[in-house]
Formats: sequence, structure tokens, C-alpha cells
Amino acid sequence: MEQVSGAIRRIAIVGAGGFAREVAWLIRDINRAKPTYELAGFIISDPTRLGDHDSRDQVLGGYDWIDDHKAEIDALAIGVGNPQSRRKIASELEVLFPRIEWPALIHPTSQLDCPSAQIGRGVILCAGVIGTVNLVLEPFSKVDTACTIGHEARIGAYSALNPSANISGGVDVGQEVLVGTGAQILQYIQIGDGATVGAGAVVTKDVPAGQTVVGIPARSLQQKESLSHFPNC
Repeated sequence: MEQVSGAIRRIAIVGAGGFAREVAWLIRDINRAKPTYELAGFIISDPTRLGDHDSRDQVLGGYDWIDDHKAEIDALAIGVGNPQSRRKIASELEVLFPRIEWPALIHPTSQLDCPSAQIGRGVILCAGVIGTVNLVLEPFSKVDTACTIGHEARIGAYSALNPSANISGGVDVGQEVLVGTGAQILQYIQIGDGATVGAGAVVTKDVPAGQTVVGIPARSLQQKESLSHFPNC
């Protein structure tokens, strides 16, 4: 679908839970700064599986609804925080609807050096994010409220930083990584693809792909379980 410069774009959010509502708030705040989007509502993959915390009254339907209304929808945004789910949603819908746009949604209160940043499609930067220079935010990565990102850091595709995470300069966060609320990753650390950093963890060394680390300093769950048998260690 060819976009008209300056035109209001009609956007739908994939997901209907708490983070989808936060993305709706983000879109409203973007519109307060400059009218940009008309929010159509929420889309979920299976409307029969709505949960207690989903916004039922705002759900338009499933992916078939997009197919029936694709001439009316200009853009989509992912309102799901889980990295693996973000990958699945993006991969499926980009194939099904290749002409629908995935704009980067950046809250007006976010601060970063835009000229030196590389920001991919579908990126979400929530309220109060502070980034510095030469940042790389790969497609469909999500940075939640009040996170900080230091110079030359990379946030890999589909990865999610939960609120108040602190990413130091030169950190390389791989793809599909989950960084928990309030976690801190020190300078020039590498976080492998699919890893999980627990809430409040302080990461002082590289984290291998697929590993979960927790605590201060952060250790793998397997290592912590082993040490629990030796309380003096």
C-alpha cells in the first residue's frame, strides 16, 4: 500500500493484553505531539483464547480480520512483550501481508541521538527511554519505559528490555533476548541469542546463547542451583 506523505495512517495492534494497552498509549502520545495514526483496535491470532487480562471490547478479530480489511489498514504494531512471540507474529504477518507497514514507534519523551542511530522496522521505544549515540535497534526490538542504553549498544531483533533496564555502552544484546525489569548489563558485555537476564540482575560477564542468568552478580540458574548445595561458596 503506497503511503501519502503526511497522511494519517490507520494502525492496528497485534495483542490485547497489558503491553498492547501500553502501545495504544504510546500511539495516543505520538498523536498528541503530531497527528500521525488512527488506532483501529487490537488483533489476536486466536480470538477464542482471550484471557482475563485482555481488552476484549477492543479486539477486532483474528488474522482473518486483517485479510478482510487490509485495504483499510496501513500499519501494524506488536503489542506482545515476549521475544519469541514477537518473532512468531512478525514472521507470520510479514509473509501474509507484505504491503502493510511496521513503523518504528518512538514515544515523544524518549531521548537518543537519532542521526547516529539505526532503528529498524517495528521497533518500539516507550516513555522515558534515554539512549545516547551510535545505537543499533534491530527490527521488532522493544525498549520499555525508563530504560537507558549507552553508546554503541546493539539491541538485537525481537529482543525485549523490560522497564528500567540499564544497558551500558558497547553492550551487544543478541536476538530474542529478554532483559528483566531493573536489570543492569555492564560495558561491552555480550548477551547471546535467546538468553534471559532476570529482573534486577547485574551482568558482569558474557552470557551464552539460550542461558538464563539471575542475581548480583548474575550467574546462570544451573550454576546457582549447584552452589546452593555448598552454602559457604
